[in-house]
Amino acid sequence: MSTGGQLRLSGGRRLLSPGGRTARPTTSRVREAVMNILAPHLQDCRWLDLCSGSGVIGCEALQRGARCVVAVDQDPRCIRVSRSNLNAVAASRSPAPEIRTERQELIAWLHKGWRQAPFDIAYFDPPYDQGLYEPCLNALAQGNWLHQDSLVVCEHRSSLNPAQSSNWNVVDQRRYGISSVLLLSPPERYHHGGTGSMP
Repeated sequence: MSTGGQLRLSGGRRLLSPGGRTARPTTSRVREAVMNILAPHLQDCRWLDLCSGSGVIGCEALQRGARCVVAVDQDPRCIRVSRSNLNAVAASRSPAPEIRTERQELIAWLHKGWRQAPFDIAYFDPPYDQGLYEPCLNALAQGNWLHQDSLVVCEHRSSLNPAQSSNWNVVDQRRYGISSVLLLSPPERYHHGGTGSMP
């Protein structure tokens, strides 16, 4: 577990980094852009961080008022680091936000469904070339993960459109060099009374 010094929140707080090639922390430029886009939705939100790595994006959300962060990663070192980072940021908040970390294989875990209150925002930053976008979006569309006004934020390689074969609604898309960010809202089945043709 290395502190490295290279991971800082936008407010200046240093975070632990897993080091090595285990995690690819979202760049500060992309983090700041995402937080600016999501600013109206962050206060008291429930945040789901998928492929959480160091937990830095969940820490940014906590710093801006999220009341719950659930971080999921299958790498044990990443989960230890993200738990430490999230708890450190949460300790400065009152009342204390809810923090939960899950060491899980992502798709299998999502298919189990969710029995608590759904999430307002899900952030998904997988290894770009592992083919996880479509199965993740399919799983999130089931099992009580989201409500009709939720947002899913996908960080992806700019040359790839992770939602091109899905029926999710594109809310916004931004490019930051080789990385891009895609904001999606749930498929039509969430939007009762809508005019979409999807069941």
